[in-house]
Amino acid sequence: MNLTTDCRRGVAIVHVHEARLTYPLLTEFAGAVTSLIGGGERHLVLDLSAVTSVDSATIGCVMDLARQAGAVGGALKIAGVQTRVGTLLAMTGAARMIEIHVDESAAVRSFGGQVRPTRRQQ
Repeated sequence: MNLTTDCRRGVAIVHVHEARLTYPLLTEFAGAVTSLIGGGERHLVLDLSAVTSVDSATIGCVMDLARQAGAVGGALKIAGVQTRVGTLLAMTGAARMIEIHVDESAAVRSFGGQVRPTRRQQ
């Protein structure tokens, strides 16, 4: 799985560098995001700008990750969604439950003053 993580303004940003975010990549993807949440990150952005294809398992995985973040008082938001991916998020109802932003910068800004100072960068 090709992904990178960095922090900006107290927001953990997960950049997915895969065209297809589907099984079997979901296990590693979910593990990476779950580790961030377990490590104390509460505000997360998934940068999906490189992703052109997802499936129902991916949607379910992202919804579960959003629930995990919410359960610890945080939030997970999505940025840079390609048209096809956005259509699937809308059709499944996920777009009503997870904020989707045009790009990473907009998603980070959407957290406003509610983010905590970051202690580390990856």
